[in-house]
Amino acid sequence: MTSPADQPVAVIGTGVIGAGWAALFLARGLDVTAFDPAPDAEERLRAALDLAWPALTRLGLADGASRDRLTFAATCGDAVAGARFVQESGPERADLKRALLATLDEAAPPSAPIASSSSGLMPSHLQEMCPAHPERVLVGHPFHPAHLIPLVEVVPGERTGPDVTRRTMDFYRSLGKRPVLVRREVPGHLANRLQAALWREAYSLVERGVASVADIDAAIAHGPGLRWALLGPLVNQHLSGGPGGMAHTLRHLGPPAQTWMDDLGAPRLTPELAGLLVDGVRAELDGIDQEAMAADRDALLVGLLQAKRRRHDLP
Repeated sequence: MTSPADQPVAVIGTGVIGAGWAALFLARGLDVTAFDPAPDAEERLRAALDLAWPALTRLGLADGASRDRLTFAATCGDAVAGARFVQESGPERADLKRALLATLDEAAPPSAPIASSSSGLMPSHLQEMCPAHPERVLVGHPFHPAHLIPLVEVVPGERTGPDVTRRTMDFYRSLGKRPVLVRREVPGHLANRLQAALWREAYSLVERGVASVADIDAAIAHGPGLRWALLGPLVNQHLSGGPGGMAHTLRHLGPPAQTWMDDLGAPRLTPELAGLLVDGVRAELDGIDQEAMAADRDALLVGLLQAKRRRHDLP
């Protein structure tokens, strides 16, 4: 009898996110069976793996890790037929996911969790698309670049079995991921909602002429963003309170912070505002090689992840 460790992980959809998942699974020494209906999908996936492999090698490959452990299946059903875990990363459209998830529900072994990479669709809605085994469907939402960023949001639906949630969390941890459990379904899950709060005020500041796009980016990248890469916003607040911690911070900075929150903008993403944002980013990146910028970002991410691994007192 085949043991779960001998079964491949299935990656369905091999765009940017699916390719990141495939690279991570392979780097952790797993067999991967992938499927994507695009005519050139296998070629693009293998090229993406080649680009991701140097960074993953720097982070440390598991024993047996190899890009040769990838199999590209002819059909979606073939890809999941023997899978122990299914990571679905199809387009973020409910109408397209309906047929896709129905196929996964029918073809995947009943014991295999089906985790969707969806950044916004509710898992309970996805479960409705899987009438045979809705209890094994949930969201496993990563962050780009998915092969490097540790965070993955695990969001069970109304009918997700507790054992499925536990096994999914354990599986992601075994990959070196940092799963967080979202205990209640909300649009955008957790981290995207936090990002959206920052985007909203950034858009408002641009719209109101308070600062340029470049200066807003600089304010985060050269200020609180450096701390946020190490500790979350609430623990950072706690540290800023000195010996008194969070209680001191809230007692002394709470009233002015409430004033700031009350003054936050509520912009609408009109064509005019979109134009200001696009033009601002274009001006900020004028003369910058964007491929080199992304490569620098990934190299620094690897260095930061390596440094954080050597520290033991960060939550």
